[in-house]
This record gives sequence, structure tokens and C-alpha cells, in this order.
Amino acid sequence: MFGMTNPETALFMMCIFLFFVLLGFPIAFTLLAMGVGFGYFAYYNPETMDSLLDNRIFDLVVQNTYSVMDNHVLTAVPLFLFMGYLVERAGIVAKLFFAIRLASHRLPASMAVAALITCTLFSTATGIIGAVVTLMGLLAWPAMVKAGYDKKFASGVICSGGCLGILIPPSIMLIVYAVIAQLSPLRLFAAAMLPGLLLATLYVCYAIGLAMWKPELAPKPKAEEIPERSVIMKEVFVSFLPLFGLILLVLGTILAGIATPAEAAAVGAFGAIVMAYFYKTLKWQAFKESVFLTAKTSAMIMWLFIGSWTFASVFSYLGGHEVFEHFFKSMDLEPWQFLIITQIIIFLLGWPLEWTEILIIFVPIFLPLLETFGVNPYFFAMLIALNLQTSFLTPPMAMSAYYLKGVQKSNVELMDIFKGIMPFLLIVIIAMVIMYNFPGLALWLPTALFGPA
Repeated sequence: MFGMTNPETALFMMCIFLFFVLLGFPIAFTLLAMGVGFGYFAYYNPETMDSLLDNRIFDLVVQNTYSVMDNHVLTAVPLFLFMGYLVERAGIVAKLFFAIRLASHRLPASMAVAALITCTLFSTATGIIGAVVTLMGLLAWPAMVKAGYDKKFASGVICSGGCLGILIPPSIMLIVYAVIAQLSPLRLFAAAMLPGLLLATLYVCYAIGLAMWKPELAPKPKAEEIPERSVIMKEVFVSFLPLFGLILLVLGTILAGIATPAEAAAVGAFGAIVMAYFYKTLKWQAFKESVFLTAKTSAMIMWLFIGSWTFASVFSYLGGHEVFEHFFKSMDLEPWQFLIITQIIIFLLGWPLEWTEILIIFVPIFLPLLETFGVNPYFFAMLIALNLQTSFLTPPMAMSAYYLKGVQKSNVELMDIFKGIMPFLLIVIIAMVIMYNFPGLALWLPTALFGPA
């Protein structure tokens, strides 16, 4: 193509893709278009082609489509999505937040703590970042601001807590990563438990510490706003325990090896329907919306896979992966240097790109190098999962900030949201440093449950 070698064409293909993505073109279809366009050139052979459509790239697209449809791991995606959307639409999260808010009223920054715990639990029901941030932005943010909380602090709590769904199982991101890296989703879920709880705990500790240092940022609730102990216990029993029990059932059966992620997701979806029925919040309109959103999001994810696999196949065929592999090997790096460089690259990519583009396009470049540098693939996956939190928290893209701004509009300025996010972004980096120095946080639980990898 224009006198370029195949590796140069592959790099040109990557640059063109990033250009169109930054212009706002849909990721899935841009990947597919780039893959088909450059793939037609890569596989073009006039001696073996009977017609213009007789090109291997079209066979590759069909093969990738069937591979996505036949992948048993991806079966869990629509089921977890449906579970999350139903929990959201049925108003179960609102009940959960109210119960935790009452139970934590004695703590400094009690509403922020309640919001973070609710985000953590809701994240285990759905890995949809936009849904968590949007719902909590409508539910918890106004309540905190009305109670006198600083808008920047409240915004940081909602945006950071809403991003925990990337890391905490059953994360859609981890399912996607398992398919891309060909790793066990069960081990990935187990590996993510302690890092996810660590990050959530650091968030809570920061909120409490800040409220103790500057009480004016998070005023304590007034005595007349606190109901009797019996009322609090009733709310916890009715609103908190059922959803918490459902989450334990879903994750417990997965981590215990009793059920596959798809089977556990089916149980979770059915449990969400039963809960909504007994709460008398299961409206036909909410059910229809949950089904529609599940189908829409699942289709987007499936097309992402078809497009990414086509793009990656062509990129690899042209020798693109070999360029990066040769580059890293030529630097004669130590394993810790390789890890730091890759994480810095992922962090910087989080500024203009979302986690889907980073995960699908750039992470596969690093995966073949893990064996060369002796890096455990599950440990690397957890570093990536923690790092991808930053793609939602790092300006100027910081999609969590835009989700919150979208529901609160003129009630808060975008720059105030960014300022509120910064401390939590620093906490993510601290969590990565902790896990790097203590890799057992990611590796102990999967080894204890399933044995050595």
C-alpha cells in the first residue's frame, strides 16, 4: 500500500483507527471497517481470486461472527446485564442506599460512605459504569448536596464509586478480558475480589478521613433525621439483606466452582425478578426497558468482539504485533520495568480513550510479551483492571464525569466534578502501587480456590 511494508501498513492502520475514534465514530463498526478495508489489501491475491468479492477477509468476518455466537463465556454477558438493569429499574438500589444510609449514620461522611457501599454492591449486580453513575447521580448526589455536602466531594464519591464495576466481579470487563486473553473467568473473578475490596475500602477511608479533617465538607445528619433503632433494623433487613444475599449466592457459586458464570448469572437474573416482584416494584414498563437495554448493550459488545477480532487478525497478519514485540525486547527490560512502562501507556491512553478501545486494541499487544518477561497473566490482568478505572476518571474524557453532568446539568460545573475526582484518581494509583508490592492480593484467592494456574 503506497510503497509501505506490511508492518508499516499495520501501524498506519492503527493510526487511522485512533483518528476516526477520536472523531467520535462508533468503535465497533470502525474496527470492522478498518479490519475489512486493510484486510482486503492484506489478503488480496489476483491469481487466486475469481472475483472482487473472492477475498479471505470476508471468510474471516463470517468465522469471527460464528466464534462470538458460539463462545460460552460470553453467554453470561446478557444475563448479568439483565440482572443489573432490572435491579436498577425496579428501584431496588434506592431502597439499598436508604437502608445503608440509616445504618451508617454515626460514621463521619455517612452519606458518602453509604453511597460508596451502595456503588460497591450495585457494581456486583451490574458491570455497567454508566448505569451506576447515572443512577447514583440521580439518587445519592442530590441527597448529599441537600444535606450540605460539598459538591466537588459528592461528585468525586459518585464518579469513583460508580467505576468500581470495572473491577469488582461479576465485571463485564473481566468477562471480555477472559475472552481476549483466553484466561479462566473464574480465576479472574477470584483475583479481582481482594483488589476490588481494597480500592473500595481506600475510598471509604478517604471519605471518613476527609470528613474528620474538614467536617464542613460532609456535615453529620441532624438528630431529628435519625429514626428509631427498630426502624433502621427493619430497613436493613428488608432492603439490604435480600440483595446482599443474592450477590453472595451469585458470586459464591461462581467462586466455589458450583456454577459457571453463565449459570450464576441466570440465577441472579431470576433472583432479581423475584425480588422486584416481592417489593411490588416490578412494572411491565420497567421489565420491557430492562430487556431492551440488555439486548442493545449485548449487541454492542458482540459487535465489538467481531470488529476487534477482525482488526486484530489483520493487524497481526501484517506484522503489527511483531513491531511492538521487537521494540520491547530490544530495550532489554527487567520485568518490573516492563510492568511500569505498560501501565504508564495504559494510563495515558485513558486520557483520550475508553476502556473498551484500550482493552480490545492495545492490551492484546502486551499479552504475548508476558511469558517473555515472566509476568503472571492474572496479576497483569488485575493491574490492567485497576488501571482502567483511570479511563473513567482522567480528564478530558473522564466519562463518569460526563454521566454525572448529564443527569445534574446546571446543578454542578464540569470543572468541579473534575476537581472532586482527582483525589480518588490518586487513590487508584496508590492501590496499584500496593498491589504491585503485594501481588498476593491478586494471586492468593484464585490459588486457594482453584490451585496453581
